[in-house]
Amino acid sequence: MQAEIYPFVVRPLPYEYGALAPVLDGETLTFHHDRHYKTYVDNLNDALADYPQLQKMSLKELLTKMDSLPAAVRTSVRNNGGGAFNHELYFDGMKSPMGQLPSGELAEALNRDFGSFLQWKAQMKQAAISQFGSGWAVLVSDHQGKLSILKTANQDVPDLETYTPLFLVDVWEHAYYLQYRNRRADYVEGWFDLINWKKAGRRYEEVLRNKG
Repeated sequence: MQAEIYPFVVRPLPYEYGALAPVLDGETLTFHHDRHYKTYVDNLNDALADYPQLQKMSLKELLTKMDSLPAAVRTSVRNNGGGAFNHELYFDGMKSPMGQLPSGELAEALNRDFGSFLQWKAQMKQAAISQFGSGWAVLVSDHQGKLSILKTANQDVPDLETYTPLFLVDVWEHAYYLQYRNRRADYVEGWFDLINWKKAGRRYEEVLRNKG
C-alpha cells in the first residue's frame, strides 16, 4: 500500500465514539479525535501548502528527515506532524475493553525484556504518570525485536529509523481531563484494558519478519 502523502487526511476512528466506555466516554473521544487530532492534521497541511517538494513525502519521511527540511517549516512539521502521527497510533492502538492480553511472540518478548507482563505494566504506567507536563509513553521495538519503553514530550516521536512504535498512551490532559480531571494515574490504569494486543502483535511480527 502506498504511503499517505499531502494533503493528509483525518483518519476515522476504527470504532464507534462510545466503544471505549467506561474507560473513555464518548464526549472525551469526540473532542480528542474531532478537534485536537484534526487540528494537527489541518495545521500540518497548512504548513506544507507552499512546499511542493515536501508534499511528496510520507508522514514518516517528514519526521525522520526533519533536519533536512526548510528551517521555516521544521518546527511546524515537528509539532503538527508528530501530533498527527502520535494520535493516529494512539487511536488505532485501542479497542473496546474486553480483557484481551498479549499472546504469541509479543507476549514472549514482554516476558524476556521486562521479566513478566506485570513488570512491563508497572514500568509502562510509571513512565506515563511520571512524564512531566504533556507527552507520551511508548512501547517500541528495535530492528532486532528488543522491546523498550520510551517517554516523549509534547508531540515528539521516537527515532523512527531506530524504533518501531507498537502502541502508546497519550498523557496530554486533553486525552482524559473531561472525564478524569487531574487523575492521570486512574486514566492510565484504565487504558491498559483498551490496548489492542492483536494489532500490536501484528506490528511486532512485521518487525521480526524484516529484521536483519
